[in-house]
Amino acid sequence: MKPIAITLGDPAGIGSEVVFRALQELDPELPVRIFGDWKYASRSPVPIPQWVVQFEERAPIPADVRAAFVDVATSGTGELAFGRIDAHYGHTAIASIEAALEALAREECSALVTGPIHKQAVLAAGSTHAGHTELLAARANLERYGRDYAMLFDSPRLRVALLSVHVSLRQAIELVTAERVLDLALLVDREHDRLFGKRPRIAVAGINPHAGEGGHFGHEDERIAEGVELAKKQGLTISGPFAPDTVFLRASRGTHDVVLAAYHDQGLIAVKTLDFERSVNVTIGLPWLRCSVDHGTAFDIAGRGIADAEPMKYAIEWAAHHIETGERHP
Repeated sequence: MKPIAITLGDPAGIGSEVVFRALQELDPELPVRIFGDWKYASRSPVPIPQWVVQFEERAPIPADVRAAFVDVATSGTGELAFGRIDAHYGHTAIASIEAALEALAREECSALVTGPIHKQAVLAAGSTHAGHTELLAARANLERYGRDYAMLFDSPRLRVALLSVHVSLRQAIELVTAERVLDLALLVDREHDRLFGKRPRIAVAGINPHAGEGGHFGHEDERIAEGVELAKKQGLTISGPFAPDTVFLRASRGTHDVVLAAYHDQGLIAVKTLDFERSVNVTIGLPWLRCSVDHGTAFDIAGRGIADAEPMKYAIEWAAHHIETGERHP
C-alpha cells in the first residue's frame, strides 16, 4: 500500500493532537505521510510519535520510511496560539493541503485524509475557497457541486449525500430542482459502485413535514418527485420523496443504501446523532480517495490535550480499508 496522506489542518485547532493520538493507537507499520508545519506540530499537547521522521517539502523519502512528516515550514519564528483565527494559520493549512495534493499527483500517496481547517482563517489567507470540498474540487477541475462532485457521509449505519452544502436554508430550498436531484442521484449511483462495489438503493428525503402531504404543506417536494422519476428512467434504483423525520431511521435499518438529503443540516443531524465517532466525510467525484473527520477545529478545547481522537482514527482506518479493497472496485 502506498502511504496515506494526512494533513493536520489549522495548527491552532485540534488537528495535530487527534492525528498523533490516532497514530499511537494504529498499527505503526501503516504507511503514512503527514503534511503540516513541524514547529507548530511540535507544540501539540500530544507529542509527535517517535517513529515519525521529518523531511523537507519535496525531499525524497526512502521507501522503508513508514511514517514521514513533510514539513511545509511556514511558521518561521512565529508563536502558536491555540484557538485563534489567524491568516497565517490559514496559510499553513492551505500549504499542507497543496503539498499533499502534489504527492497525490506524483502518485506517491494513495489517499488523502484531512484534518479540520477553519474557514475564516483560510479566507483571510487569500483562499477563494472556504472549505476542503470546494478547494479540492477546484484543483481537480470539477465545476459544479452535485453533478461533478459532492459530500457523502459514510458511517456504519447510515450513508447520506447532500443536495446542497454551505448555503442558507432559504437558498437550499431554492436549489432543490428536479435536475439537481437527477444529477446528484447519477453521481451517487456511480461513486457508490466505485467505493462499495454495488449500485445503491437510493432514498430521497423530502423538505416539508410529511414530504409535503400531497401539496398541503408546500409544493417543493413535487420537484423532488419529478427528479426521482427522471432518475428512474435512467435505470437507477431510487424512491421518494419520503417524510424526512423517518427516512433516515429506515435507511439505518437497511431499507436503503444511501439517503439524498435536501439540505446540509437535515442530513448531518442524522449522521452525527447515530455515529459521530465513526462517520467520515467523503468527497465523491474526485480522481483520488479523500475523506475527513466529521468535526471542526474545536478551538474551544484546542491545546488542552483532551480532544477525542476516535473520529480521526476511524477516518484513517476507513481510508486504509478502501485502499486495500479498491482494486475490486475500479
